Amino acid sequence: MLEGVRTCGAFETLLLCTDGLAAYPKQALKVLREPLRTGKRGRPRLLLPEGVMVAQAIKRHAQRRVVGVLRRIVRGTEAEVRERLRSTQGAQEAVINTAYIERLQATFRSRLAPLVRRSSRAVVRQKATLEAGMWLVGTVYNFCRTHRRLRLPNDAGKVAGTHHWIERTPAQAAGLTDHCWSLYELLVFAVPPSPPKRRGRRPKWFLEAAHAA
Repeated sequence: MLEGVRTCGAFETLLLCTDGLAAYPKQALKVLREPLRTGKRGRPRLLLPEGVMVAQAIKRHAQRRVVGVLRRIVRGTEAEVRERLRSTQGAQEAVINTAYIERLQATFRSRLAPLVRRSSRAVVRQKATLEAGMWLVGTVYNFCRTHRRLRLPNDAGKVAGTHHWIERTPAQAAGLTDHCWSLYELLVFAVPPSPPKRRGRRPKWFLEAAHAA
């Protein structure tokens, strides 16, 4: 997942919030490092960008119940982390938490049986099967399901017989589409195939023509 975040491109600030597992911050700091190019021979040093921040929400349990949450900053300043939390959560009292990723995991587990922790049925044995299922769940969630917190007030809804709210999907809120898709529309949507890879060296005349163009 972290490698996928890294391939999205350059960023100015990035805040990662994890739970109390010690391996998560270490792995995040390891994956997000970038080589420092100096022009010298040898392997370049790997350094973290200045905008990477890591915070943890560590839950304390007693008799199998959560009795407290310790929030600490692993990398970055408190002011930077607070500002990033307020800008992403839209609330002045925003705190370090993992609610968003936990909500996403619950969504996937409730809609895709093989993602549960312990299961004796429908266990995915191939990576391609798991990826296909997750893509299906993700696209249905974003294109075919309206979300209560994304709806907009409808001024025309005051008239009898009309709705008071305009329901929207995440794709509509992001400007990717102008309507809520049906499951049939999603499944029959034509996705253009990826271009075939060319093997071997290209002929000299092709390179000259490409250069001239």
